[in-house]
Amino acid sequence: MAIQVRDDRKRALTFSRHPRRVVSLVPSDTLTVARLLGVDALVGRTDYCIEPAGEVERVPSVGGTKDYSVEKILDLRPDVVIANQEENTRATLEKLAQEGAAVFVVFPRRVEDGVALVARYARLFGVEGDARAKELVRACHRALEAQRAVREGLVPLRTFCPIWMDPLMTVNGDTYISDALDLAGAQNVFADRERRYPLAADLGNAPPLPPERVEGRDTRYPRVTFEEVVARAPEAIVLPDEPHPFSEDDAARFRALDVPAAKRGRVAHVDGKDVCWYGAWAAEGIPRLAATIAALR
Repeated sequence: MAIQVRDDRKRALTFSRHPRRVVSLVPSDTLTVARLLGVDALVGRTDYCIEPAGEVERVPSVGGTKDYSVEKILDLRPDVVIANQEENTRATLEKLAQEGAAVFVVFPRRVEDGVALVARYARLFGVEGDARAKELVRACHRALEAQRAVREGLVPLRTFCPIWMDPLMTVNGDTYISDALDLAGAQNVFADRERRYPLAADLGNAPPLPPERVEGRDTRYPRVTFEEVVARAPEAIVLPDEPHPFSEDDAARFRALDVPAAKRGRVAHVDGKDVCWYGAWAAEGIPRLAATIAALR
């Protein structure tokens, strides 16, 4: 009996059986697959797929998340290739599909979407009735619902979360990172800020292109100036260790700003996985991120 699914790009994929040979091009998805099926189901991963530590190292690497090898992937004869719409290169994913690979593209923008994805994978792999899969799905839902209940009683900390230092970049409200922070009690001060084109416009040095000339471009990751950060007056600044590994020197620059976060000692490093990784990681990552934000109050 054929198994039909749709990925987050609304593309229909048909499998003759539940996939058992998986190449994952996304670190958080690699962990979720391992938790659902076991590491042995993974026949390929990227250099950045580092969890579950102590197990995933034996899985062959196909390269990075942007520069993975199509030839290596095809040689592994995967039943399915798991990819992320923004993390992996579209042209290369299309080449994989043209070569006959089943490419399942995901794009969760909310914690809820990432949690739901765990159950979607369980159904795709045909393990939704297994005890291990059931417990993982329940654990993710428990973490989400428990934190939602806590969040209802919180006055959120107005928070700045950069994702890159040079140039200084952040996220707007239409991102998983912003939603994870908000769920944890940290309100993104740049939630309303879209990326403007060209770069000079994003930095306030030129008029932005009209909407019709920006259509199709990703506007969720604006480049901002330190002056903009000061103007937004964040009460907390959190520095994740991915995608950019913010250093103590970086932290010192933020602590020197004339903002409430610096004056109150609320500039802190956070685990980037807790902020960025959707899926199975959220079962522990969301409670830990919430505890980190609570400690800044």
